[in-house]
Amino acid sequence: MAKILIAEDERDIRDLVAFTLRFAGHEVIAAANGEEAVDLAPKVNPDLILMDVRMPRMTGYEACKAIKADPALKDIPVVFLSAKGQESEIQQGMDVGAEDYFLKPFAPDQLSDRVKTILAKFGK
Repeated sequence: MAKILIAEDERDIRDLVAFTLRFAGHEVIAAANGEEAVDLAPKVNPDLILMDVRMPRMTGYEACKAIKADPALKDIPVVFLSAKGQESEIQQGMDVGAEDYFLKPFAPDQLSDRVKTILAKFGK
């Protein structure tokens, strides 16, 4: 069972992602924005972080950059969830250290499969 931190400001999406991942057997910690994710990450030390790009207080990019700047957290894979699929946005996500980019909307089984693949890649 992996510990997954999700940061998503839209409650419906956050609940759906959390439910999907819990159903797949993972422990899920939810944050409502990037700032909360940055505060929670060192406390919960997750195996994976799923993060929306556009959030209030701190964007996913800013949060990812902050997490990757922490030596204790820098090796945790970060995956962006975004409705915006332009190449420039995806590139920006990869530039701040993201492992992957997952476009909304997605089916729950697609999310579960992708998470499983990424966790396996990191030996989790």
